[in-house]
Amino acid sequence: MSSNAQSDPNRPDSGRPDPARRRNVRVAVVCGSLFFGMIGAAYASVPLYKAFCQLTGFDGTVRRAEVAPDTVLAKTLTVRFDANVRDLPVTFTTEQTSQTVKIGETKLAFFKVTNNSNKPVMARAIYNVVPEQAGPHFQKLQCFCFEDQVIAAGATIEMPVLYFIDPKYADDPNTKGKPEVTLSYTFFPSTTATAQVVASKADKKG
Repeated sequence: MSSNAQSDPNRPDSGRPDPARRRNVRVAVVCGSLFFGMIGAAYASVPLYKAFCQLTGFDGTVRRAEVAPDTVLAKTLTVRFDANVRDLPVTFTTEQTSQTVKIGETKLAFFKVTNNSNKPVMARAIYNVVPEQAGPHFQKLQCFCFEDQVIAAGATIEMPVLYFIDPKYADDPNTKGKPEVTLSYTFFPSTTATAQVVASKADKKG
């Protein structure tokens, strides 16, 4: 009699998993996976977003190019330059306020930065263009913004930018009637581990 009672499937202690409990376990597993997936996405979002913007020119981000175009058009644009600083003891300026550029023509512009402190500074320049629609067409062959910059105490350095406006600018309906483009840079302190090590070594040498 006791043997039958122990094997009764309707008893809660029969050993069979409760359906509600199985559902709760599945929900917990799904929620846990989503939670850790969201954390991973948050850490990856910044570099992924930056890479996406540089590849597509999204949000006014300037694209990096390997070679200059073969075609140079007669149509010209005015490219203006802007320099800004955030939380750094430096003076950052442009050496030209604007340039007249043929679409497809390679041009060279210069910026200058001076470290006003008695210690080396490690900085990284962030850039974009206005109007945003020009982002996919404004491309750089050489730029100081591609890597951290070490500026010695009291030093002044000149930094070139080699760029061009892609000929597709002339046929893009989103850039029609936009004869001016502004290239803007902002210098921020670099927070990478490599930057901190390099700055520390430079400080000791000084």
